[in-house]
Amino acid sequence: MENENIKELATLAGGCFWYTEAVFLELKGVHKVVSGYIGGATENPTYKEVCEGNTGHAEAIQIEFNPQEISFGELLELHFATHDPTTLNRQGNDIGTQYRSEIFYHTDEQKAISEDFIQFLTQEAVYPDPIVTKVTPATVFYVAEDYHQNYYNQNKTQSFCSFVITPKIDKVRTYFKDKLKS
Repeated sequence: MENENIKELATLAGGCFWYTEAVFLELKGVHKVVSGYIGGATENPTYKEVCEGNTGHAEAIQIEFNPQEISFGELLELHFATHDPTTLNRQGNDIGTQYRSEIFYHTDEQKAISEDFIQFLTQEAVYPDPIVTKVTPATVFYVAEDYHQNYYNQNKTQSFCSFVITPKIDKVRTYFKDKLKS
């Protein structure tokens, strides 16, 4: 099956990477999701440094996917359905530039798809407030510390996971059934 080897990258920021990683791991065509940091000035930032808000990085996920199984546009659809793209530097109780909504594109095609999708959502008035999601060229992506990887699946009983992430996973399983791995 030669199509299984086709892979592209998508890098998305939409709040805490613990829950953004968890929802994308559910999707057919997604081979790997890595939590990390992008968009800042500090080389090799740590979680503590990023959380202090002084590095300029966003908590983000880098998705390795097969575009013949799931398109970049479909990834964006899920991204916008599972975070609030109208709050500047905030997702729920998480406040700071590290929790911003941003799409870090890897190709001109991803840039165009992102801009068109945001324009569509705006024209259709999908959200009551303006979308503040930035569309920015991808820069160096720094992989987060090991304990952040696959966080939800390793900590489902933790209160944050139960109250914040599980409802997002349930939403994905309800509204995106046809895109799920199993």
